[in-house]
Parts: sequence; structure tokens; C-alpha cells
Amino acid sequence: MKLNRMAGSGLVMALALVLGLTLMPGPGNTADEGGDKVKIGVLHSLTGTMAISETSLRDVVLMAVEEINATGGVLGKKIDPVVVDPASNWDLFATKAEELLVKDKVAAVFGCWTSISRKKVLPVFEKNKGLLFYPVQYEGQEMSPNIFYTGATPNQQLIPAAKFMMSDKGGEKKKFYLIGTDYVFPRTANAILKAYLLASGVPEKNIVEEYYPFGFKDYAPVVTKIKEFAKGGDACVLSTINGDSNVPFYQEFWKQELKAEKCPIMAFSVAEDELRNMETKYLVGHLAAWNYFQAIDTKENKEFVAKFKAYCKKNNLPGGDKRVTDDPIEAAYFGVYVWKNACEKAKSFDVDKVVPAILGMKFDAPGGKKMMHATNHHTFKKVYIGEIRADGQFDIIYMSPELVEPEAFSKYIKK
Repeated sequence: MKLNRMAGSGLVMALALVLGLTLMPGPGNTADEGGDKVKIGVLHSLTGTMAISETSLRDVVLMAVEEINATGGVLGKKIDPVVVDPASNWDLFATKAEELLVKDKVAAVFGCWTSISRKKVLPVFEKNKGLLFYPVQYEGQEMSPNIFYTGATPNQQLIPAAKFMMSDKGGEKKKFYLIGTDYVFPRTANAILKAYLLASGVPEKNIVEEYYPFGFKDYAPVVTKIKEFAKGGDACVLSTINGDSNVPFYQEFWKQELKAEKCPIMAFSVAEDELRNMETKYLVGHLAAWNYFQAIDTKENKEFVAKFKAYCKKNNLPGGDKRVTDDPIEAAYFGVYVWKNACEKAKSFDVDKVVPAILGMKFDAPGGKKMMHATNHHTFKKVYIGEIRADGQFDIIYMSPELVEPEAFSKYIKK
């Protein structure tokens, strides 16, 4: 993958001081000790409720490592990935992160999906002066000097999706059912969405908010309520349901004959990789908002998709060449290259030298041009809205004209 680099802003030290942190070398960034290898950590759930989403992120990180090693590695060292399975156990994420930084002395970690897992590991990375690349869209309201966020902030996913649903192309929806899994991301995301909807003139009575635990299956009662809520034809669902709970949720929609034309679901955590594990007849016509879709029609993206399929087949991974790419997969992939190029720019693996080299970096990712923010550790990205097809892919029905600047803190709620 080709990346074009530009100098960072050098403001990371100011950021660290503001947050009361330092970026001095620590146990997690001592990879310049010699030898012919540099270790990185891969911290994704391979079992449990989040394995449906996270396993592919492990796979694509290892694909990027294989590509980089085939071209000589980083600073003359081959990358040695240390893969661990936190098993969808949030406390275990923190334990595994500390082991990677202190015991394995990895130079960087690529991992986490849920915000609760990221929140659990954040103090571990700050304490041990490690570096985490987090590849999933999230609720914002965070900016750590030890994390780079390659997924979307709320203004790059949540707000454009809600705005689309209120537009003529989105059906001019006036009622919004906010449903999510009961943890940090859905609750904060919906606080932002609700504040935005209220500021846009939607009456509070037209906004419903509900949460269910990880792994929840019995959606019949709630879908009955949604059906009643949507009987006027002017309602939609904004879904922050995560993991394998999406399967029974969409199935219940189908069972109760609540079609997308009547009440579309706009999902923030369902992408192509989740769809390959679902019967797509339940999902046709429903929507999702992301910053990348496999359907992006460029030579570079087609090559990326083909490479991932070939990698999965060659390594006998489940699904083989039937595997798909999606937004978090792309973000996990280019994160490895951002780290590689920053190390080469800094001529070091030390976190305090690598971080400034990342800030402001411009690069070409599989889905197109992107850029790291000069100060806030997030990523400039385009916004896409897709409509689910019967084959489990998306028709792209909206694309932002330019890269959208990431806002780490939403203006719609208090910091």
C-alpha cells in the first residue's frame, strides 16, 4: 500500500501536557534493543460475542504484516506479531494489553472493537507509554496521546446518517427509534444523536431510546413496539446494536413483516463482514453509514479486496476467498502502514518519536486518500451511506464530496 508522508505538527507534546501525560520511553516502547525483529501486538476477540466482527481485523493486520515483511520489514527488522484473544471479556483486554506492553515489549498494538474494551486498555497504554491503533468508529469524547483512532468520530458517521434520514433522499423521516447494546458507545452515541435531532427540530416525543445487553436474542417485544411506532410511515431506526445480537434483531424485523420501505434501519455497527454471517433476505433495503464500503469502484480498492480474499484462502481461514472487506477491516489495515511509515520517518520505534511523525500524515488507503489530523489523533475520512443488497454488499447511495475533518469532541453534548 502506497503512503505519501508529510511532516507532523509537533504539537503532540503540548497535547500530552494538557492531558497531564508524558511520552517518555517506557516498558511498551523499547523495541530499538537490537535483533532482527520488532514485535507488535494484535488485541482482538477471537471468541465470544464480538468474534463475529473482530476476527477479520486480526486477519487483515496479519496480512499487512506479511506484505511489509515481504518488502524488507520496518527499519531493517521483520515484524513479529504477538496475537492474543481477550475473548470478548472487557477486563481481560486490560490484562492482555499489559502483558503485550510489559512482558512482550511490543512497539505498538493494533486492537479493540467495543468502546468498553478501549476504555479498559486506555489507562494501561498511558501508564506504560504504549501505542494503540484503534480501528473502529466510536462515540468520540476522547483524545489520548497514546491512541490513534483510525475509525470515525460522531461527525463522520452518526450526524451525517441522521441528517440523511431527514433529507428527501432518506425519506424525510420525522420519528427516530434509537436502539443499542448497553455499553459506552451506544449510550454516548445516542446522547449525541438525540441532542442533534432535538436541535434540528424533532420533538422529544418522536425520539425513543432503548438498550439491551450483549448477546441479547429476544427482540420480538421491542420490534412489536417499533412496528407500532412506525405505522405512520415516517419513522426509522438508528441502531447501535453490536455483535451477534444483530442476527435475531433483523430476523425479527423480517418475521413481523417490518420492511425497509416502511421503517428502514440505519446501522452503525453492521458492515459487510457481519452480513456474511447473516441471511441477507432479512436485510435488503436497510442502511448503514461508514467511511468505506467494499463496493468502492476503484482499481486500488479492487486490488485490496482481491488480496484479502487470496490471503484468507491461502491461509485456510474460514470463508476462504468468499471473505469480504469492510470499514473496520480497511482501518485496521492502513493503521499498520501508518505505523510503519511513521517509524521510518522517525528512524525509531520509540513511541515519543513515532507519535509526532504520524500527526498530519497524508496517505492513500484502499478506499482512497486519507489524512491523520495534525493534533487530535483522529483521521480525516469521507462519509458513505450504503443500502444493503441481497448479495450482502452495499449500493452506495451517498458520498461526502470531501474528506470530513474529525471532531474528537462533539459540539452537541458537554465535553
